Amino acid sequence: MKAVFVDASPTLAAVAERLHRPDDIALHINRQPDIRPAALPGIIADAEIALIDHTHFPTEIARQCVGLKHVVFLGTGARSYMNVEELATLGISVHLIRGYGDTAVAECAFALMWAAAKGFTLMDRGIRAGQWRLTNGVQLTGKTLGLIGFGGIAAEMARLSAGAGMRVLAWNRSAKSCPGVTFVDMDTLLAESHVLSLHLLLNDETRGFLSRERLAKVRDGAILVNTARGALVDETAMIEALRSGKLAHAALDVYETEPLPGTHPLTGLDNVTLSAHSAFRTPEASDNLIEAALNHCRRIAGRHASS
Repeated sequence: MKAVFVDASPTLAAVAERLHRPDDIALHINRQPDIRPAALPGIIADAEIALIDHTHFPTEIARQCVGLKHVVFLGTGARSYMNVEELATLGISVHLIRGYGDTAVAECAFALMWAAAKGFTLMDRGIRAGQWRLTNGVQLTGKTLGLIGFGGIAAEMARLSAGAGMRVLAWNRSAKSCPGVTFVDMDTLLAESHVLSLHLLLNDETRGFLSRERLAKVRDGAILVNTARGALVDETAMIEALRSGKLAHAALDVYETEPLPGTHPLTGLDNVTLSAHSAFRTPEASDNLIEAALNHCRRIAGRHASS
């Protein structure tokens, strides 16, 4: 068997080279992180396993990869890049990687929350333009954080925020409990939270989850943090809420369209803090990610050898 890492950034290529063991299956690393889907059949060639970080993999392209049996997606949001169910009908299994960057993403969400509360982005832009733009910050100690979705990242966000003296509420689709976290219904969470932080997986049920109707129920002047997926939010309604002041600020690491165009309406709003889908990008998370991907390859190769 062989595997190919189809879209390795310089950082992840170096990690993959370092963690790949001599007794592992052959791994070809394509050091072109920005490739078009049409190039994938040529890159994957006769490999049975494809590691994919962020490249779209349409089903019609997958049909051309006749030897491919497994996709190891580097993360949990594969459905943003491929149709998992359609690939299954072609005999291609999609494997996800969970938990590799829980701490890294939570730290990013925590940092975005504080940057939004203190207005750092607005002041930074002003100073760079020769303007002294004073802002009135929000004191987060004693305020309420509402976590929408409660997995590993949200649990880390809860730990950090409780340590900073915040009250932590959470809503989850299935029943959960966690020390220091109060689980409530969605309407209560929206009404009482000074900060909302999204931590849902994107699927057909959660797409557009933070809808116009739900945004209308948010506490006036709340801060929205999204390090999950852009499509979880009705983007048009969010922009309207930011313009009206219903939302005081949005701190975003993810967007419906990525990379975010420089002409996008979000880039013209002062009450927005933007980062480039980089919440998980730390050396620790990268090592966890690639080791988990290689472990998937090892399990697949082991099953293949024993069959």
